[in-house]
Amino acid sequence: MRVEPGRREFVSGTIAAGMLAAPSLVFGEPPANKLREPVLRVSKAKLDAGKDRVPSHPLDPALEMAASRLAYFREQVRDYTCVMVKREQSDGKTAEREYMFTKVRSRRTENGRVVVPFSVYLYSLKPKVAAGREVIFVEGQNGGKLVAHDSPSSLIYKTVGSVWLDPKGPIAMRGQRYPITDAGMENLLIKLLERGNLDRQRGPCEVKNTTATINKRACDVIQIRHPERDKKHDFYLARIFMDREHQLPVRYASYQWPTSSRSKLGPVIEEYTYLDLKLNVGLTDTDFSHRNPKYLFVRQPARKIATKKAASREKKKR
Repeated sequence: MRVEPGRREFVSGTIAAGMLAAPSLVFGEPPANKLREPVLRVSKAKLDAGKDRVPSHPLDPALEMAASRLAYFREQVRDYTCVMVKREQSDGKTAEREYMFTKVRSRRTENGRVVVPFSVYLYSLKPKVAAGREVIFVEGQNGGKLVAHDSPSSLIYKTVGSVWLDPKGPIAMRGQRYPITDAGMENLLIKLLERGNLDRQRGPCEVKNTTATINKRACDVIQIRHPERDKKHDFYLARIFMDREHQLPVRYASYQWPTSSRSKLGPVIEEYTYLDLKLNVGLTDTDFSHRNPKYLFVRQPARKIATKKAASREKKKR
């Protein structure tokens, strides 16, 4: 069944990057404490970098940390669930925070062959207009497309059901900074390394190490700042929060340059926080199947839609 582009636009608000507690369950009204803005408390205490040598660039210790965390993730993390809180800037405007229950399964290979594909499931919790939306993407399956549906209470869901979209196509990418194929912590670490190495080539920057808590969880924080505004830099300031227990990034936020002398930070460019993180919970193929009976994916029969359209036209004639 083909769906007209105008009826598929609802998915533009459901794709996360970057990159979520009960596997395989459809959420009703989630606990209120899962939907609150993440509580951040930053300490003024500086961390000991633990390096006897002087780095050739201020970013070197941060790049070494990101590389070690990526290696740790690939070796130790098979899957995870969390509530991802996303806020992004699009077309010069910063959107409100989105809360999504997320499941991610890591890619696993044997003898150069993918035996477990990278897989993502998203269930929108908040804002209210998006609550109940679901999205699934499985690497190498379904013709490379994602499957999504709108809120079950919406007219679109009742008349169209589920739709299949190119994850990097214009409809799925509307209002998004990254496709769902880039979602998750592993991809976040890869992007941090890519950006850090580019930043290293562009010249000096200020790097500060400190500590913080996110909803009472201890984190080590790396803060990167570009004091002088320059088009070659993607941001004014960025912060990376590494959860001490999990040894993984649970928050990344970047900001534009301050808009006035009274502002310490400019508008948010992108912000991703992973709450209630649970590692290696044992996700299976069923968790990433649109046929999972606990999910609400449906495909409206083409004949039924055609019948409804014909009935509507007949009603207008009368």
